[in-house]
Amino acid sequence: MKLLNEISSSFWGLFRSPNREIYIEALLKINEEYQYSNYFLSREMCIQVLGDYFSRRQVEIEREQEEAEADTLEPPATRILNWLIRTRWLRRQEDFVNLSVNIVIPDYAAVFIGAFERLIGEEGDEADIYIQNIYANLFSYRNDPRASIALLNTALVNTRRLNKTLQDMLHNMDKFFTILLDLKFYGELLRERLDGYVEEIVKKKYHILKTSDNFYLYKADIKQWLKLLREEPEYLELTIRRGGKKLELSEAVRLLDDIERGFDDIERRIANMDREHTRYVRVTVSRLYYLLNKEEDTKGLILQLLNRMSREEDPEPLIRKTAARMNLSRRELLSDKSLYRKRKPREAFREKLQPEEAPKELSREELLSLNRVSAKIHQRRDYRLHQRADGGQGCGDHRRQRPKRRRF
Repeated sequence: MKLLNEISSSFWGLFRSPNREIYIEALLKINEEYQYSNYFLSREMCIQVLGDYFSRRQVEIEREQEEAEADTLEPPATRILNWLIRTRWLRRQEDFVNLSVNIVIPDYAAVFIGAFERLIGEEGDEADIYIQNIYANLFSYRNDPRASIALLNTALVNTRRLNKTLQDMLHNMDKFFTILLDLKFYGELLRERLDGYVEEIVKKKYHILKTSDNFYLYKADIKQWLKLLREEPEYLELTIRRGGKKLELSEAVRLLDDIERGFDDIERRIANMDREHTRYVRVTVSRLYYLLNKEEDTKGLILQLLNRMSREEDPEPLIRKTAARMNLSRRELLSDKSLYRKRKPREAFREKLQPEEAPKELSREELLSLNRVSAKIHQRRDYRLHQRADGGQGCGDHRRQRPKRRRF
């Protein structure tokens, strides 16, 4: 709340101003030169930077409510700079040694300028930075003899930021579904698919999940280090003492658990992004098919009918009229197979049964043949049992003393 208390009421006038886009561009340009000049800019240098930037195009600045008539006669660069200083987005700092005036960016204004950069600029590599930071923090914590428990806290912060970044990426994919419904021609849809979705999601954001230099490259090592650190409580206590803070061993273990839980959440969010990406591809194909058919197929005509009903204040008469003339059920969805059929009684099953055949009586020759086969089977079984009882010895004697076959 300390920085918030430093903000004056005129500071918020930028968001109400009709020239806010021009002021935001000026702040971003000054901040870029501010960093390049090692956070030191004179008033003359600011005017020169803004003059060079806005001289490339025609700029129309509307008059602000608090501006005097004399202010509107100033050049655009001077006028913009004076307004930003007056509303406390920039601050004048007198240098009495060099007898010059420097322009500095207050801390609270730097927070908003950073937000403007994120809103306007590209943030494709942000997730790469977070995962590499986590990897570097845990690697240093494990191998650096001077490491303290503060590295674990930093790794946890970066894990949460990576989770937040992936969640924002997932939420931003919803806007592409809305854009699809607004496109009326298949040429626009292909342009949106190739130039919009592929450029912004697949190449800039989604690529971190699919290339070799991504989350999965670091995940295995990080999981292994977390497991080894849990098995080394002495090392955890040593790093706690190096940090100089009164921290229990259980709190250090909880940090490891939070980092691992954060990685599990990251995996779930990546799986959700895979699912949303697949769903978007299916919706794009369906929308393209719908536009190519020019609403002349069955689905297109049904959609026209539903849109007509939705425009009616009382759609009930139109619904009844439609129901009297049309059957809107598709044959693939509603057929004779999908309707309920009454189960047939058991009598119908019994009627289809074949009558049982009566057992056939055997003749004298067939009975004698069965007896011979049975005798052979019993004889061979007794012979094998006798061999097993003797342990396989005297096989020749047994073979010579083998009883003769009985003849019938």
